[in-house]
This record gives sequence, C-alpha cells and structure tokens, in this order.
Amino acid sequence: MPEIAEISRIVHYIRKYLAGKTIKNVFAHEDHIVFKDTTHSDFMKAMKGKKIVDAKQQGKYFWIVMDSPPHPLMHFGMTGWITFNQAPEAHYRADMADDEPSQQAIDWPPRFMKFELEMEGDEDNKVAFTDPRRLGRVRLIDVKADEIRNVSPLKENGPDPVVDGLDEEWFKGVLKKRKVPVKALLLDQAFISGVGNWVGDEILFHARLHPEQYSNTLSDEQQKQLFESTLHICKTACGLLGDSSKFPADWLFKYRWGKGKKGNKLPSGEKIDFVKVGGRTSAYVKTRQKATGGTAVKVESAVSGGEEDSGEEKVKKSAKKRKAVKDEEYEETPVKKGKRGATKAIKAKEEVVTPAKRGRKKAVKKEESEEESEEEDEIEYTESEEEVVKTKSAKKGKSASAKKAQEEVVMNGKIEPDTPSGRRSSRLKK
Repeated sequence: MPEIAEISRIVHYIRKYLAGKTIKNVFAHEDHIVFKDTTHSDFMKAMKGKKIVDAKQQGKYFWIVMDSPPHPLMHFGMTGWITFNQAPEAHYRADMADDEPSQQAIDWPPRFMKFELEMEGDEDNKVAFTDPRRLGRVRLIDVKADEIRNVSPLKENGPDPVVDGLDEEWFKGVLKKRKVPVKALLLDQAFISGVGNWVGDEILFHARLHPEQYSNTLSDEQQKQLFESTLHICKTACGLLGDSSKFPADWLFKYRWGKGKKGNKLPSGEKIDFVKVGGRTSAYVKTRQKATGGTAVKVESAVSGGEEDSGEEKVKKSAKKRKAVKDEEYEETPVKKGKRGATKAIKAKEEVVTPAKRGRKKAVKKEESEEESEEEDEIEYTESEEEVVKTKSAKKGKSASAKKAQEEVVMNGKIEPDTPSGRRSSRLKK
C-alpha cells in the first residue's frame, strides 16, 4: 500500500510535470466506488479547462490545487497510483534513478484507468489515475484551497510528521493515555497521518520496541526514542521520494519481504519474525525488539529470555483457575441424607457424572468403581426417594404425566423410570 513516502513521490511529480499547466481534455470511466461523493461526469466537467497551481499532501491523502474550486482530493487505497506518460520512473517500484533517462515504454492508456488528464500545448503530457482493486477514492472538495484541511476527510486525520512536524509533549501524552499495542497506535491515522505497515515496522525497529507492547507501558526513554524514530524514518523516506533502492542499508525494509521464502534474516544472521498487530502483519526482530511492559499476547521476556504473560493472559489464567477450584469444591461438597437430601444427591449425581458423548464409557466405569460406603448412601437415598414417590402417588388430581414422573426410582446410581418392558426413557438416551 502506498504510504507517506510514496505519496510524497507523487506530489513531487505532479509539481514537476503538471504545475502551471492547463487541462485540455479529461476522460473518466464510470465507477461509483472510486468516485466518492461525485460522479465521473461531474469530475470531467469540473476539471476541464482548469489550471493546475500546485499539489499538496497530508499523510496518505493528496490533492491537486486548481486555480478555482473544486479541487480533486485523492487516496490510493491498496493499489491506486498515478501514471505519468512522460515519467515512467515516477512509479514507486522503479529501480532507476530520477536523473537517468528512461527507455521504458508505457502502454497508453494504462490498464485499470479511472480518469486521464491531457495538458494543453503538450499532447504527450498525460497523467492517469489507475486502481486495479478499486479501493482508492477520488473526491471533489468545493472549498478554497487553504481550507481543504478543515473539512472531511482531512480534518479527522492527525498531523503529517513531515509537513506539519510533531510536538513531543503532545506525542508522549497520547502514548500515556492510550492502552493499545504501539504498532496499532502508529497505524491509527487519527493519531499520525501517513504511517502505514512498513513505515510503522521501520519506526519500531529503529526504536527497539516490540510491536505488541502497550503504548502506556513505555518508559520516558522509550517514548522519546519512538518520537525521534518516527520523525527520522518519515523524513528520510519522504526525502528519498520512497525510492527503496536509496534507503539506508541498515533498514529493516531491505530484508523484510518474502515472509520466510528467503529466510528473512538481517545481514547479522538475526531472524525476522512476523506477527499480526492491528489487523496487519508486522515484521520485527526478537533479538532487538523485546517487550519491557504489558503486551496483548505472550512474548519473550526481555530480562530472562523466557516467556512472560501479559496482563490479559494472567486474567484469563486466573479466571480458569477459579472456575476449576469452584468445580472441584462442588464435586466434593457432601450432601445431607434424608428426604430433601436425597433429591439434592440425585441432582448432583446427574450433573457431575452424566458423561458427554465421547467420554460416556469412562464416566460410567468411574461411577461403578466407587467405594462401598458411597453405594450404601445411594441405597439409603433410593429408599427415601421411593417413600416420597409412594406418598406423592397417593394424592388425587394428578395428571397422568405427573404420575409417571413420580414413579421414577433410583437404580444403580441412575434415575430409571418405571416403564413397561424395562425400556429406558428417551431422556436417559440423550
């Protein structure tokens, strides 16, 4: 996904090839998903004949400043991009340097094109917005150019670390207030605009922080290091226009891709591992990024090298332990003998001993191997129960179904209804 560095690359090329030009022709294909809060026909009418003044950015959003409103605001989503007919090297995966002439031919119009702009006075100067997966968005913002950031969707996004800079005290304050994995917080565009998956991983790699550690457990030193790493990575990546061939050799970016196909190791031999945080696959190096506070899952201890449980894991384990103790107490709780005690004993016996489908045989065997003292107690319970049944059956006004239920007797520790031909009731089969 294009992130803050790739967007800065596009803004650079728009300024280089389109600023000061007038749009002669506009072609757009109907797409009610990509064109947000507008249509392809309205887009063509709004753009034709307009002069391009500048291009600006806030995180993953960028917009073209026109000589008058409305202004096109765009977001690439996962696979969106702008292709320049005169600059094939503008693509962020290009290996060539910007100052080297490109011999690579571009098929025009490009595949998955959503709109195309043709400049006046230079028919070969064309640009096209493409998006194979249709996750990008194109909007028309009908306000003055200097007010675009005051309306949705830009006003809901946080500051751009390169364009706006970051205030250190504000940054640390947010870390202390929020209890979320630090990687998930970096991905939150309401916190900081532009940080995506690989940029977030690079920041944490340089800050030596585990991606799953809660942000409010970071020490003052770790908070300061995270602040400095965020500015350093974003400014360096944007300064190089997202050209990965020029990234420093010690960056995680150089070795993270492939997810195990090539070993995913640093030049030092340290293994690169992957874990899902905030719904995204995060790359990190265990030997360098050790958790020093609470995390969302079990991670390696930074001190002993063993495993340490997070707060949530401890809560789950303690809850299971309390439940096990409660069940054990329930099974061992003695039941008083007598008429009332007999009913309790039978109910307890049914709840504890009644086996599940797979464990039926084992539970029955266990029941048959009880001590003789328990068997004597059961006989006493049975006799008491029979007395209760006989007493109740003598009463008048009872329905036939009630009489049948009252004639149940206890045999061999199980409740057996007095049915003809010795057949078992359907309740016992279940």
